[in-house]
Parts: sequence; structure tokens; C-alpha cells
Amino acid sequence: MELDGATLDRIDEALRVWRQGDCVLGEHWLLFRLDVGAPITEEARVSAAEGADAGEAEVRGLMLLTQTCDIVRSCRDRPFVEVCPLVEVDDEKFEEIRKGRRPNYAYIPGIGDGTRLVGDLDRLMAVEKAVVAGWNRLNGCRDDDEVRHLSLALARKRARFAFPDDFVAFVKDLQSRLTSKHNKHSDEGRALRALREIRVRAAPSWDAEQVQLTFWFIRHDDEPQFEGQTWDNYLESWLVRVRDDGRFFSIDGAVVTLDDITARDYIESDQLDLDHLSG
Repeated sequence: MELDGATLDRIDEALRVWRQGDCVLGEHWLLFRLDVGAPITEEARVSAAEGADAGEAEVRGLMLLTQTCDIVRSCRDRPFVEVCPLVEVDDEKFEEIRKGRRPNYAYIPGIGDGTRLVGDLDRLMAVEKAVVAGWNRLNGCRDDDEVRHLSLALARKRARFAFPDDFVAFVKDLQSRLTSKHNKHSDEGRALRALREIRVRAAPSWDAEQVQLTFWFIRHDDEPQFEGQTWDNYLESWLVRVRDDGRFFSIDGAVVTLDDITARDYIESDQLDLDHLSG
């Protein structure tokens, strides 16, 4: 049965208000393929036991991942949108996701912090726009800043830099220090929570036989209150954990704000995800 023009127009009109990051809450299902002979998840094992090579998982809701410009295009040309499930996480994990430290999840400001629901970017599904037209829309982002942050989170999931294996081993001590101290009620913990991101620049390149490293610890504009310590103290204590070794030499670094770092330094460096350094 081919849909008539009026029905297609109705679907297009319903999708006109939807934006990337918008959600639907309630009982929904995520569909996926599986190997009947090697089911991994509980949902897959249930389906495999019934001889099915497709499974479904009940989720708390769904979030639209498709870019807004494609969501609002006519379903005649773009009939599908991409969604991911909403999952509930604990308080500590939620805070890490909200600060962009877990790139396989997306913080959705419009849902509100009380539910601790986030987008699970590891599980995706395509749905036809006619399905979305029947959903009750929840606004995922409430202003331009929230839209930008969500777009960056979605892009980062796909664009994370895969650092060389020897660098991953080289920075392991720094990784351990920063992740262990991040949530502590201490000056160093406050310093780490004041960082918006950590970036590293390799010169002349990551593939060179000898690589000069510069670490950029980019902090938010608000200055935390330290008791007898300074940013220079913390920088020294962090850099001492990445001493010259093998092909990595001349280790340097600085604590800066976005106003302090040049655009060239920013785009020629790569962001460290301390929990997922290998990408």
C-alpha cells in the first residue's frame, strides 16, 4: 500500500518540530540482530532460545540522533531517522556523563537530572518517520549552548582519536592518578573537576621516531579555591608522571583556559579520554 500525499504531508508536518536530541519517554523497544549460536546479552539469549535471530530490549525511552536538518526533510526523500535508547545510570556515572567524560553516553539536559536518564550511544536503531510522528515529543535541548554540547558529544563518539599503543602505556600512570583523584574531596579533586578537557599535541607527528609532547590542561573560567596550592603545583605533579621515555621526549604542558590556547594548538592536539585512551 502506497501512502497518499495527504498522509505524507501529515508526517512531514509532525516531524517539523523535532530536533536532534529530542526524546520520547515510556515503554519502548530496541530491535537488534543476533547470532542464535552465540547470544551475548540476556535479551539475545531469550530470543535465541526461541530460535529467533532478531531480538528486542525494553527501554525507558528513545532519543533522536539524526541531525535536525535531515529530521525535518520530507519523509518522501528521507524516510528514516536514527535513535538510541535511554538508560538510567547511578549518580556518579551520571555526573561523569554530564561532564562529557564517558563518550559512549550522551547527557540530555531537557530530561532533567532527577531521572538520571542518558542516551546509550552504543545501541542504535532506525525507525521510519511515521513512527516518530505518533510520539509525544520531549525537548532534549533548551538553548543553543545545550544543542552545541550535545552535537559535540555525538560527534566525539565517532571521532575519538585512536592513540598509539605505546602512548597508551606511556600515559598509564597519569591516567591512573587523574581518575583516582577526580572525585576526591580534596584540592586536587577540585582542580581536576575544574578541567573541561585535556589535550595532547604530538610533534612532528604521532608516527615519528621521536615525538615531542605538549599536554594542555584546559580549565573552565571559574577559578576553584585551593588551600596553599596553585595550578603550577598540580601541573608539575601531573607531568612528573609522564617522564621522557622511548620515542616520547621533551614533555611539556600548561594549564590554560580556552582564551589562552591558540586555535592552532587546539586543532593540532587530540583530546584524552582517560577512561578510553585506546579509542
